[in-house]
Amino acid sequence: MTAPAAGRSSGDGMTHHDVRRAATDGRLRLGLARDPRGTEHVGTFLAVAALTVLVTRALLAATGYPQLGGGGLHVAHVLWGGLLMAVAFGLLLLFVGPAMRPLAALVGGVGFGLFVDEVGKFVTSDNDYFYEPTAAIVYATIVALGLLAEAVHGRRPRDPREHLAAAVDLAVAGVAGGFSPATRDRAEAHLAAAGDAPGAAETAALLRSVEEDHAELPDPVGAVARTTVDLLHRLVQARFVPWLAVGVLVGSSVLSVARGIRAWDGSQDLRLMAAGAVLGGLFSTALAVVGLFRVRTDAVPGYRWFRRAVLVSVLVTQFFLFRLSEWDASWGLVVDLVVLGVVSAELATLRRADQHPRPVG
Repeated sequence: MTAPAAGRSSGDGMTHHDVRRAATDGRLRLGLARDPRGTEHVGTFLAVAALTVLVTRALLAATGYPQLGGGGLHVAHVLWGGLLMAVAFGLLLLFVGPAMRPLAALVGGVGFGLFVDEVGKFVTSDNDYFYEPTAAIVYATIVALGLLAEAVHGRRPRDPREHLAAAVDLAVAGVAGGFSPATRDRAEAHLAAAGDAPGAAETAALLRSVEEDHAELPDPVGAVARTTVDLLHRLVQARFVPWLAVGVLVGSSVLSVARGIRAWDGSQDLRLMAAGAVLGGLFSTALAVVGLFRVRTDAVPGYRWFRRAVLVSVLVTQFFLFRLSEWDASWGLVVDLVVLGVVSAELATLRRADQHPRPVG
C-alpha cells in the first residue's frame, strides 16, 4: 500500500496548506480580516482587567469593605463594571476606524475587571464575595480569553488581503484627520506587505492623498508598552540581568513545588490543587534545566526553553497557586511576568544578532 504524500490528508488529497487556504478564503469572504493590533488591544483589555481586580480588592480591604447605597440598597461595583463595558462598546460602535480602539480596550478592561471581581456572588447560593476559588476563577478566565485571542491570530502569517485591509483601516481615520508620520509608516508597511493584492494600487493612491497631521488621540497604554519594551532591552544589555532572570525562574519553579507540598495536608480539593502546583513547578524546572544545557552551545534555543518554562508557570502553575493561596499568589505572577519580559527581550536581541551578525575583522 502506497503511503500518502507528505502533508496530504488521507481523505480527499488536500494538503494542510490547501485546507488552511480554504479556511482563510472563507473567512475573508465574510469580511473577517484580522486587526494587526488585535492581540495588543486584547492584551490591554485583559491586563487592565487583572490590575483592576487587584486594585479593587486592595482598596476595599484598606477601607473596610464599604457599601455604596443605603436604605437596604447596595450599588455593587459589578454595575459600574457593566456601565463601563457599555461605554467601551459605544466607543467602538459610534466611531469608524481604529482611533478609538485603544481607549475602548482600556475602558472595557476596567469595566470587565469590576464585573469579574464579583464572580463569587454569582456562583454561590449565599452571594459570597469572599468565595475562596474566586481568584482562580478570575485568573482562569483571563488566561482563557488570552489564549482565545492567540488562537484567532495565532502564528499564521497574515494574508496579503489582510494587510491591505489594515492599510485601508488606517486610512479611514486618515482621510478625516490626516496621518501622523508614525501612522503613515504603519499604513505604508501594510500596503507593501499586501503586494499586488486586488485594490493595492487604489489604496496606494488613497494613502498618498491623506494630508500630514500630527494630532492624535493619546494612547497611554501604548506609551507604557513602548517604554517597558525599551527598558527591558536596555536591561538585557547588562549581561548579568538575563542570567539573574533565569536564576529567579528556576528559584520560582522550585518554590512552586514547595508551596504545593506544603499545601498537601489540606482538603481533598486542595490536594488536587497542590498536586497541580507541584507538577507544574516540576515541569517548569525541567524545561529551565533543558534550557541551561542548550544555552551553553546555542543561546537562541536555550532561551526558547526558558520562555517555555515561564509560560508553563504563567498559564498552568499560577492557576493552582491562586487556588491555594488566593490573592497572595499575585506576587508570584508579577515575578513570572517580569522574568517573561526579560527572557523575551533577550531572545529578541539574540535573534537580531543572528540576523545581522557583526563583521569579522
